Amino acid sequence: MTELHASSADGRTVTALDDGSGPNLLVVHPGGGDATAWDSVARRLTDDFRVVRIHRRIYAPGADITLPHSMAMEAADVLAVAEVVGSPMLLVGHSSGAVAALEAAVLAPSSFAGLFLYEPPLPTRGPIAGEAGARARAALDASDPVEAMRIHMRDIVRMPVSTVDAMFADARVRAAFAAHADAQIADDEAIDALGVGTDRFADLSVPTTLVQGDLSPAHLRERVADLAAVLPNARTLTLTGQGHIAHLTAPDALADAVREAAGRVLRG
Repeated sequence: MTELHASSADGRTVTALDDGSGPNLLVVHPGGGDATAWDSVARRLTDDFRVVRIHRRIYAPGADITLPHSMAMEAADVLAVAEVVGSPMLLVGHSSGAVAALEAAVLAPSSFAGLFLYEPPLPTRGPIAGEAGARARAALDASDPVEAMRIHMRDIVRMPVSTVDAMFADARVRAAFAAHADAQIADDEAIDALGVGTDRFADLSVPTTLVQGDLSPAHLRERVADLAAVLPNARTLTLTGQGHIAHLTAPDALADAVREAAGRVLRG
């Protein structure tokens, strides 16, 4: 594995993990972690693909997060790495990383042979964070990143309260969440800043696979359906028995889904 570097539109250096050989997959990781979050999936793909995983700038160790953060900045970073990687490629995004990937595709659709978007939390009918986001920001301002992330998981992602309580009972989990709280809340705010609606995706004809888990929170599946209804060249794939974190709970199934989507749009 090597580290790839690209210069984004604002002059910032964006790094990515570059592993494997074959047709290009460019992966934009979900919030709450970094590019290593997809390690288990990547390992199952590198025998057949070149897998490049972007380190999103706000999740990099020691990141200097300038507020307001924006998805336009994230999209520029994706395009900078895509230019270095070269075409053709399948652009893969997960959760807020899928929002960044979608924004990049809107700006430069010809850069991508296809999109693979796993539950992008778009504000299709209403905001993602809204009032809960304001409470999470207030908790951060009060130097309580654990509470900010508890609000994020319970009231923004909308995981069951019992599940969130069980997760946060583990000190290691609390510490891991706290480490990325500033980035995660900025991420939520950047998505809400996009505004409500899907009309601007109506002309995006890049072949797109939308992925959802049948156990995911209902609002995420609703947002996927809203996006599927407006994209002119999209199909929806459901991961049976999975939720929003199949990269951890079912990496084989998720890797197989990526492989199948890549086979539809990449040749050679």
